[in-house]
Amino acid sequence: MADRVYPAAKPAAANGTATPAPAVNGGANPAFPANKAQLYNATRPTYRPMPPPRRKHRRSCCCCCCLFITFFIVTIILLAAIAGAIFWVLYRPKTPSFNVQSLQVSQFNLTSTKFASKFNLTVIAHNPNKKISFFYDPININFSSDDVDIGDGSLPAFIHDTKDSKTLKTIVSSTGKTLDDSEISTLRSKLKNKNNLPLEIKLDTKVKVKVGSLKTKKVGIRVNCDGIKISVPSGKSPTKATTRDVKCKVDLRIKIWKWTF
Repeated sequence: MADRVYPAAKPAAANGTATPAPAVNGGANPAFPANKAQLYNATRPTYRPMPPPRRKHRRSCCCCCCLFITFFIVTIILLAAIAGAIFWVLYRPKTPSFNVQSLQVSQFNLTSTKFASKFNLTVIAHNPNKKISFFYDPININFSSDDVDIGDGSLPAFIHDTKDSKTLKTIVSSTGKTLDDSEISTLRSKLKNKNNLPLEIKLDTKVKVKVGSLKTKKVGIRVNCDGIKISVPSGKSPTKATTRDVKCKVDLRIKIWKWTF
């Protein structure tokens, strides 16, 4: 029997090469439907990494400025404390003292509307410092009793050398001064107590301090003397004031803008 010859699945070309199969869809690659992973990734937004945080230069500059200012202030305070300690050790500064040595009342007339007075005042000023001198401006003096002004006067300017005492004398008076009803009633009520009228003396001035060859600016001071009682003269002869633990206190009067300390 003769053998059957079957045709080949892919006919050979004339030159012996296989003939390619006919292309599907015009020769393009076959399209497959998208799977679930592809559809899920298509709906997600694109991931973009966050940029690194920027350094806040302004905040760091402010911190450096605050630190520098604090260090500067602390340094100034330390230097001032050291200078003050050295000054205290070298000079031992002390406040000058003022005492009322004598006070005489030669006139004290009180009517229903007016008031007149005359006082002879002697004050002792003492400088206890060995290396510090004081230069005083003219001193304004005020006499008052329970905030009622009963006399005004002044003392001339003077220089207070080291370890020096000055005797200052002046007349404090008030001539024909008009008082209101409350002031007159206040004075009359005080005079009922055996004519012993409480008195307060205030001395206001400015002083310049000299330390060695250096001089400071003028500083206001107030000398306050209280605890004095005066006896009103009944006749023409003057009377002396009675004192009881008279204390004259010296206070600095530093004025900053509108306030006085």
